[in-house]
Amino acid sequence: MTLLLLASQSAIRLTLLQNAGIQVQAHPARVDEQALQEALKAEGASPRDIADALAEAKALKLAQRYPQALVLGCDQILALGTRLFAKPETQAEARQQLLDLSGQTHQLLSAAVLYHEGQPIWRHIGVARLVMRQVSDAYLTQYLDRTWPAVQHSVGSYQIEAEGIRLFSAIEGDYFTILGLPLLPLLSYLSLRGFIPS
Repeated sequence: MTLLLLASQSAIRLTLLQNAGIQVQAHPARVDEQALQEALKAEGASPRDIADALAEAKALKLAQRYPQALVLGCDQILALGTRLFAKPETQAEARQQLLDLSGQTHQLLSAAVLYHEGQPIWRHIGVARLVMRQVSDAYLTQYLDRTWPAVQHSVGSYQIEAEGIRLFSAIEGDYFTILGLPLLPLLSYLSLRGFIPS
């Protein structure tokens, strides 16, 4: 089985890969995500293209350091129409994000790009649509008091694998995509190419 290098500091992505029996090491790739995202938005790039470009930038950065390795870059974008959300820095910012998403349908776009021998060999963008119910101020206050700072590490200020699932009335899409990694298409490709046994 080929060792996979994960160009990310995401604990959930690392755990998902390990739980699937993948030999993986995490090596966070230092890229200026905000600057790249702003430049792409200024060029009129779609949320889908932004997610893909950020994932590729991370994979490329690590692939340049380890040119013979199998490197996975990932990124996730939350889009409400054309508006993009980032991870909240404060509890007040998290509250505002949830108020903005309340009663709305938003998209999570999870991009993954694989590099091997210094070249991109595979990419995939998983899309999920989530409908957030109308959330009362009282519940929102209690929710953030209970879940902060854990939700600080989640774009949109929720975690569907925890209490955040109570914020939603409907979800359309793959569970792993929502967690930030289109795992099933990735495993299919790794198996097809012989990187993992099938």
